[in-house]
Amino acid sequence: MTASPENLDESTARENARHRVERKRKFRGDLVAYAVINSLLIGVWAATGLGYFWPGWVLGGWGVMLILDAWNTYNRGAVSDEEVDRELHRSR
Repeated sequence: MTASPENLDESTARENARHRVERKRKFRGDLVAYAVINSLLIGVWAATGLGYFWPGWVLGGWGVMLILDAWNTYNRGAVSDEEVDRELHRSR
């Protein structure tokens, strides 16, 4: 029994949706880790005398990476057939 094109399209769409859900779950986990770990670092900084704010380096660097990951997770559209065709044309 062969799969019809409609079933393949539905299967591909379902797989793409599953991938998006997995990326969103991963991002939410990363966001929680960012908040918890950086809170602990700020706590250590506060407990050691409130000198130079060294946790800012971790907050800033990790924050930039988190923002970029958020952009990729929530603002990137799906790949269109036109983009795929254009890429195929370039590779020939």
